[in-house]
Amino acid sequence: MSAKALLKLGMVGGGQGAFIGAVHRAAARLDGETALVCGSFSRDMANSVETGEALSLSADRCYSDYAQMLATETGAGESIGKPDNALECVSIVTPNDSHVAIAKDAIARGIHVICDKPAGVSLSEVEELAALLNGSAASYALTHTYLGYPMVWQARHIAAQKSFGPVRKVVVNYTQGWLASQLEKEGSRQASWRTDPKRSGPAGAFGDIGSHAHSLVEFITNSRMNSLSARLSSAFADRALDDDGEARFTLENGATGTLIASQICAGDENTLTIRVYGENAGLEWHQMEPNTLTERAQGGLVTVHRAGADKPLCEEALARCRLPSGHPEGYLEAFANLYRGFAQAISQGITPAQAGIPGIAEALRGMAFLEAAVASSENDGAWTDIKAPSVGPDLKGLLS
Repeated sequence: MSAKALLKLGMVGGGQGAFIGAVHRAAARLDGETALVCGSFSRDMANSVETGEALSLSADRCYSDYAQMLATETGAGESIGKPDNALECVSIVTPNDSHVAIAKDAIARGIHVICDKPAGVSLSEVEELAALLNGSAASYALTHTYLGYPMVWQARHIAAQKSFGPVRKVVVNYTQGWLASQLEKEGSRQASWRTDPKRSGPAGAFGDIGSHAHSLVEFITNSRMNSLSARLSSAFADRALDDDGEARFTLENGATGTLIASQICAGDENTLTIRVYGENAGLEWHQMEPNTLTERAQGGLVTVHRAGADKPLCEEALARCRLPSGHPEGYLEAFANLYRGFAQAISQGITPAQAGIPGIAEALRGMAFLEAAVASSENDGAWTDIKAPSVGPDLKGLLS
């Protein structure tokens, strides 16, 4: 029996001292669908080599410049002499300002891309990326992690049932406390770039975690957010980007909602909660207790849906459960579901959306949401349309 062909993965970013790179790597290898073959982990060559060698990579597969990595590993530079181990997909885990440049370079070479969100720092640059993807053989995925959770798919399934009734109201809160003090002045690398508009983009907390809340709303309701009234602010006069914000919004299906995204809620860890109300029932899901989805029907009946490969869940939720009920699954497993789905989509020749993975359509809508929120806030909370460009059928996203 021949060995399974693994998707050959390279990583840009995620060197020693970085948080999210290690998460990506753990998620990517959990299902044995990918193999890390090279990396430009840091602009500091010593850091990049140290990171790579800790991951069993040879020094000649480690780079300080992503462009050199892409050129060399795809044969445009000096031969790597390992044709059976050549780069096929790049994982981008850098600050937001470099996402699009790296993705465009990779896609132009026919290399698949899986990228941290948000997709970039402006809608216009993400539109350029979408144009490059149109007609390309390369695929693109965006790591909206929470769309990898089984019970988020179960919530989407229930919200679509006639018995639930049309969705009328959505309330989503995503609060953290890690920026309650000015860590950017205390040497924190994470705080430093996330509060810098040149590296993070036009939004701070809204870009970092509000983008997750936005994607969750659209996915569960299967409806696009089309307008909002937002107010973004900072707890510190000299912090350049928002660390706190809220928005009222409307959906194309006629529902209304509220969204809070704040990183100054002292004591909160990663408190993401969404409640979706239909005509006949409501749903509630908490990221910090992800295996439970609560459904409350009008009249008092409460149904607690639990994750587990042995539970009566919808097909899409079951496909994302790895263990029998009572065995906790969480963030890494959800992240791994995205990597597994993307690798399988590539091997099967289908689009990311067909595998249940967010892609360029979600990237465009996410950037349109952020730009509308910033514009609304700058205009004293005026109602602002969210104008996300449409994509062709080959780039169709997760919303029907």
